[in-house]
Amino acid sequence: MLRQLLVAVGLMAALCGAGISTLAADDSLDKAFEALKAYDWGKERAPLRPLEEAVAAAGKDAALAKALEKKLVELLKSDVSQAAKDQICRQLSLVGSADCVPAVAELLPDEKLSHMARYVLERIPAPEASKALREALGKTKGVQKVGVLNSLGVKRDAESLPAIVPLLADSDPQIAAAAAAALGAIGTSEAAKALADFQGKAPEALKLAAADAYLACAEALLAAGKKAEALAIYKELTKSEIRHVKLAATRGMMSVMGKKQ
Repeated sequence: MLRQLLVAVGLMAALCGAGISTLAADDSLDKAFEALKAYDWGKERAPLRPLEEAVAAAGKDAALAKALEKKLVELLKSDVSQAAKDQICRQLSLVGSADCVPAVAELLPDEKLSHMARYVLERIPAPEASKALREALGKTKGVQKVGVLNSLGVKRDAESLPAIVPLLADSDPQIAAAAAAALGAIGTSEAAKALADFQGKAPEALKLAAADAYLACAEALLAAGKKAEALAIYKELTKSEIRHVKLAATRGMMSVMGKKQ
């Protein structure tokens, strides 16, 4: 089947140059898209395999990837099931580019699909993906906002700091903790300053989250070659009353100073 698909991919590329749809060349692929339209939880997945194989092959074929992305986005915008959109997002995480960001970003506030939308956007290196996540902070709440904060941390999006820092004071402790964790993962000097200030303001329930985020920030700074800044944080955290934070900070300080542990 894969060999047949690769032959079809070659034919698709040739047809594309002639102005013919890249997806029209393979009947099995057309059938896979039709099956995806009607897909729901519990249904047989075998009809979707030609699409999955095409997506895998698209890793070495930019034209095919772009054609698949366009078709998947069209389907994502249509009235298909949650299960179908879940599957579409899984494929877009492999072939998606900045072009699919607007359609995927619309799912970020969705309670059932937000996590899959974030999965796609985390894997797209284009700045449009990070921008969509930043903008989603003002459109989401609760668990969805926590997830968006986590994704901004994963992407280490320094441009999101102005939107994240105010969330350290959010009334929802989960959001405040996620904001701290995101700053720790971003790990810039500016993030470190915000977390330093947060150490003294954090309520008791957030002391651990604040300290862990500050520690993660020190590690990120150290990895970026900013030893002096990392050392200053480690020294400060050696005064922590949280045992594992104090131990980690002590080890970090000794490592920066070149001492054996």
